[in-house]
Amino acid sequence: MEVEQVLKGLMWKHSGEPEFLQAVKEVLVSIKDVYNQHPEFEKAHLIERLVEPERVYMFRVPWTDDNGEVHVNTGYRVQFNGAIGPYKGGLRFHDSVNLSIMKFLGFEQTFKNALTTLPMGGGKGGSDFSIRGRSDAEVMRFCQAFMQELYHHIGPDEDIPAGDIGVGGREIGFLFGEYRKLTHQFQGMLTGKGIEWGGSILRPEATGYGALYFVNEMMQTKGIDIKGKTVAISGFGNVAWGAAKKATQLGAKVITISGPDGYIYDPAGLDDEKIDYMLQLRSSGEDICAPYAKKFKGSKFVAGKKPWEEKAEIYLTCATQNELNGDDADKILAAKPLCVAEVSNMGCTNEAIDKFAQAKQLFAPGKAVNAGGVATSGLEMTQNSIRLHWTAEEVDEKLHFIMHSIHEQCVKYGKQDGNYINYVKGANVAGFMKVANAMMAQGIV
Repeated sequence: MEVEQVLKGLMWKHSGEPEFLQAVKEVLVSIKDVYNQHPEFEKAHLIERLVEPERVYMFRVPWTDDNGEVHVNTGYRVQFNGAIGPYKGGLRFHDSVNLSIMKFLGFEQTFKNALTTLPMGGGKGGSDFSIRGRSDAEVMRFCQAFMQELYHHIGPDEDIPAGDIGVGGREIGFLFGEYRKLTHQFQGMLTGKGIEWGGSILRPEATGYGALYFVNEMMQTKGIDIKGKTVAISGFGNVAWGAAKKATQLGAKVITISGPDGYIYDPAGLDDEKIDYMLQLRSSGEDICAPYAKKFKGSKFVAGKKPWEEKAEIYLTCATQNELNGDDADKILAAKPLCVAEVSNMGCTNEAIDKFAQAKQLFAPGKAVNAGGVATSGLEMTQNSIRLHWTAEEVDEKLHFIMHSIHEQCVKYGKQDGNYINYVKGANVAGFMKVANAMMAQGIV
């Protein structure tokens, strides 16, 4: 396989999809050597099939606001690869959503899900609808309109969406209610549901919790204890909230959160009250973190900046894609951190990842670090299938095992000379080999 040749063909076909092309390049560079050791892959044109989604649905979503005005948004569902199980991946409601972002997320999800040890394929969906400033009634009408089209293409053995940015418990509830009305079926066709109607304990915290379990294992390979270490986190939604909660429980000190308006620096560290306030800020719908500094003395708000300029021992991206670029990587490396990890999907640009690799920085990609969220969604699917409800201890034990297994796979395929572990290569190769072998076994489909 010639990476540049594959990318050249993709750029010709999908020139307006930079996020998707970026995600594909990162994976292809990592897997090139192992791929070329398998001539049967090349004969079957495996890569050419792997980088194209199995199908993409695009549809209009008309809805009315509280004043009776009609709005039209675009809905998407990308069913990228179902070789190892039904499609699984979140729904994102955000004004930045477009086909490129949906495809990049579906592509990433394919390998992330393969790493979890659970039988789940990769998919992603959403809309360019923004919940910011919208009433509950407006969000409900939009979700109902969205599901009126989506329900044709999903089901417990076909495609099981979950939440993502802009899609939390409220939105999942509205979506599930409309699906139930349309189909007359009570099925586990969505995850992230409420505890009372089929949801799993720990699902809202799972992405952040799993990330810290993974980061803790990374640091233990170097004989380092996470207790007492300072942590810089971006974002202030569910992912950042879960990461802050678990980091604090493990004895670390979280000193930053951030939003579109800037970031908060709190040298005293977040405690339970401050972590709970993160959710209050998110649920306000204002999408700003500045009020934190007014509520908690000793903290400061820095407008229009990212938290990567603050000195910390651990840096975790918990907001969105490409939030940490090459210049940010230089600032972080100057602080000589112990560990950097993507908790958001593709949180770092390729330039930033290259700089971390060149510096032999302990670094891990989102498809490994943040897999705890989709893993717990998979556990919710299992509970729905067997009509049982597990305790928090049972779910947490299984999440621990899954994150440990992902770390083992990354070490197996990513260990290099000098005991440096290239977690990016390890995660990509481990996920790729599982999907590739399944595709080969199922023929040219």
